[in-house]
Amino acid sequence: MGSETFLEVLCAIFLPPVGVFIRYGCGVEFWIAVLLTLFGYIPGIIYAVYVLVV
Repeated sequence: MGSETFLEVLCAIFLPPVGVFIRYGCGVEFWIAVLLTLFGYIPGIIYAVYVLVV
């Protein structure tokens, strides 16, 4: 894991949609992260970290 990925994951922990937005822009992944964060903060974090690491 490089330093760029580390910073993205760090952003994803505090604000999940922002971490996903940094890598994917306003794509489908971003909107899924927004939706999951609105439904619950923890599912948003899990999804964002999963998308960024895998």
